[in-house]
Amino acid sequence: MIIIKNGTIIDPVSERLYRADLEIKEGRIDKITVQEETAGLQHEGETEEIAAKERQFLEDVQVIDGTGLLIAPGLADTHVHFRDPGFTYKEDIFTGAKAAKKGGFTEIVLMANTKPPVDNAETLTYVLSRGKETGIHVTSCANVTMGMGGKVLVPMEELAQAGAAGFTDDGIPLLNAELTKEAMMRAKALGKPISFHEEDPQLIQNNGVNAGKAAAFYQIGGSPREAEISLVKRDLELAKQTGADVVIQHISTAEAVELLRQYKKEGTKVHGEATPHHFTLTEDAVITKGTLAKMNPPLREEADRLAIIEGLRDGTIDLIATDHAPHSSEEKEKPITEAPSGIIGLETALSLGIRELVQKGYLTWSQLIQRMSTAPCKLYGIKGGVIQEGAAANLVIFHPEETWKVTSFVSKSCNSPFLGEELPGVIYYTICDGEIVYRRREEDE
Repeated sequence: MIIIKNGTIIDPVSERLYRADLEIKEGRIDKITVQEETAGLQHEGETEEIAAKERQFLEDVQVIDGTGLLIAPGLADTHVHFRDPGFTYKEDIFTGAKAAKKGGFTEIVLMANTKPPVDNAETLTYVLSRGKETGIHVTSCANVTMGMGGKVLVPMEELAQAGAAGFTDDGIPLLNAELTKEAMMRAKALGKPISFHEEDPQLIQNNGVNAGKAAAFYQIGGSPREAEISLVKRDLELAKQTGADVVIQHISTAEAVELLRQYKKEGTKVHGEATPHHFTLTEDAVITKGTLAKMNPPLREEADRLAIIEGLRDGTIDLIATDHAPHSSEEKEKPITEAPSGIIGLETALSLGIRELVQKGYLTWSQLIQRMSTAPCKLYGIKGGVIQEGAAANLVIFHPEETWKVTSFVSKSCNSPFLGEELPGVIYYTICDGEIVYRRREEDE
């Protein structure tokens, strides 16, 4: 049994903050004792000394002092690469899960571009079985096409039966419109979301770098915004025709945000995904950070960054996902045109959401948690994203203003443009199914 005393709960469903004690028994929230409502939380000026020390109360009871801390549903990331099987020198399911726990995540949905890819039940079963050993909930999408070749659909019914959370060829866009439509129709019949990486390679000279200031700096052609816009336009129209739950992954352009907004207004069942790096950085970071800020789709202009934030604010973009993409230092040390695209993000995501979205007034605490927990859980049919009596005790407990310096990671990889930065939001505990799977230590300071 765990008792959390005097914490402030972020309720993303009722959109309120309130102080309460929580009692956790047998993996579930057994009782919530409300103390008082609070309209908000001060970011500065608190004089009360904050402590979050765990102590033994009785032999089978742990008491956590939540004074000054926020308690939210465990975070859910529906776009993650753990590189297992095939590329475990970058990350594996266990090290990736360790990074997720430190970042406050209890729900992870993996992408399927492994080696071999998750286009068969055997590979999917391997991933899911290892995920069950991590202490958090790790599931996986299956591919859309065999070998991610874009020509033949996977046995979607068989893979759904085997436990696939959804379908995606993330990393490689689907160029065949008829095949894409068929995949959407089959995903709809199975009640599974289908996600799309929207970059037309026929329009790209060098991926990972915006065809603008950054490409000019490196004297390369780069990746133009039209590469994203054209496929987003096509797939939103196909989503309208099929009625499938379609996810437009890692949106990077203002035009894509506006297209999504218009189709949502028409009632199309589409979802938008924003990464912390796309709502935090612009292509200027690629000039200063080099390959550590190279990703697909690339960082673009300030107007695009602000459009993504507005999309998050008005609900056009309903999912925040990290696209956690580990690479080795040796790979990232290659020249800009040769280094792989992608950055890690599980350990910095909540902090960036706090700094860029909450502290700057774009989102409330409830809205941030809706996009980082409640909405992704609902879309993928995951039993999480809420704090209610009887619900699974999947929680993240953090100090919203206390800061930490990004000096190292528990991930196998360290390819992050945020190295060296001081970020707000120190996570004290991550709890999954009533078990403490991460607790802050003095060495984490």
